[in-house]
Amino acid sequence: LAQASRQEPRRCAPAHHRSQSEPSRAGAGRRPTMFNARKKILKEKGAAPTDLEEEVAKALFDIEVSPSSDIKADLRDVYMSSAQELEVKNRLALVVHFPFRVWKTVRKIQGRLIRELEKKFNKKHVVFVANRTILDKNFRRKGLQVRPRSRTLTSVHESMLEDVVGPTEIFGKRTRIGVDGSKMMKVLLDPKDKDKEN
Repeated sequence: LAQASRQEPRRCAPAHHRSQSEPSRAGAGRRPTMFNARKKILKEKGAAPTDLEEEVAKALFDIEVSPSSDIKADLRDVYMSSAQELEVKNRLALVVHFPFRVWKTVRKIQGRLIRELEKKFNKKHVVFVANRTILDKNFRRKGLQVRPRSRTLTSVHESMLEDVVGPTEIFGKRTRIGVDGSKMMKVLLDPKDKDKEN
């Protein structure tokens, strides 16, 4: 009996144990991609990104690692802070916010990057905006002696308007004041960019 027990063949692991381990190996290849895509998001105070923000970050990462991309070198140091969808004239617009410190790089590749993202998001209208700080008139309470012109409400709103219409430049502005006191601003864009997609 003792000899028979020593020669007893090894038992195979049940099928359900093998099936659980195999998918984990198959899914391991997808984790590094999401981990690398997370580097394209910088949220304030460690807040968790939304599904839309993760989707945009993954699209940015895919463009960066694409061999045929001509902006991959510029995208290496670019990351976003947030993203949101807005409905404009029965069409969804994707607004992507970038930290101001990387805005100079984004501005250089804005037109090409917008075209690439619009391909990935089913021709949604993509808009880039830089994060800027507005200081109110009580800035001295915060220990500041002078409020920079670029931190005023008017200046920040003007800069955001330039971001929204980019890479096209604003050619002129007209403000129409109605009889009831309402104001409507008409923004004229550079006519040389009229026939361009962005």
